[in-house]
Amino acid sequence: MTTHHPPSGPLTGPDPTPAATAAAGRVAVVTGGSRGIGRAVCLRLAQDGLAVVVNYARDAAAAEETVAAVDAAGGRALCVRADVADEDAVAVLFDRAEREFGGVDVVVNCAGRLALSPIADLDLAVLDAVHRTNIRGAFVVAQQAARRLRAGGAFVGFSTSVVGTRFPAYGAYAASKAAVESLTLILARELRGRDITVNTVAPGPTATDLFLEGKTPEQITRLALAPPLERLGTPEDIAQVVAFLTSPAGHWVNGQVLRANGGMV
Repeated sequence: MTTHHPPSGPLTGPDPTPAATAAAGRVAVVTGGSRGIGRAVCLRLAQDGLAVVVNYARDAAAAEETVAAVDAAGGRALCVRADVADEDAVAVLFDRAEREFGGVDVVVNCAGRLALSPIADLDLAVLDAVHRTNIRGAFVVAQQAARRLRAGGAFVGFSTSVVGTRFPAYGAYAASKAAVESLTLILARELRGRDITVNTVAPGPTATDLFLEGKTPEQITRLALAPPLERLGTPEDIAQVVAFLTSPAGHWVNGQVLRANGGMV
């Protein structure tokens, strides 16, 4: 199922900002773009004038809402269903971006799966599902990005600050995201000479459904107080980081993992 909204001008109106002007004609593919951080990234990139392809795995209604929000603000968007771990489906996703909007300049892989359990108790079928999305999926999306991104482009992957904090019960998730971090500099070096940046954003506790699910109010409060800024991050906080990394202003940052977590160690 796909939805296409034709171009209707930049989000900033008749007097676009320099960022929106620079982004004119640029196209972003955002996986996991229907909800949470992915949705905030879609809206933020669209605000800068990029056409956005909103990828989703299951929730078509949420993806349609993201497209509608971009469209209502004067942007350009379409949504395409694809399991990021399915290489054929992801190839079709990129085909649609190229056919509808003319190419791909930015790829942001927000799709992810979280499972919390002590290592001793984790069902290995759950481990396989987490790693299928978070490792295989990240690799498949990065592979298509490496093949499709135009010069001047940017790839942004997603990790987690738990790779550093090493909280109990996050073993499967943190292990999968550590793999993403390992790929970052390798891919940046493999794209030498093509004027494409590769970075990974590693959020701390961020107020998304994925983060809040299964946590008690006490746990949420404790995590919110952990950073020196003493609050949870918001999807918009993380989207601002992505917008910088994918903009001309952030193009000298390459091969890095940015821990966007308010100062957590």
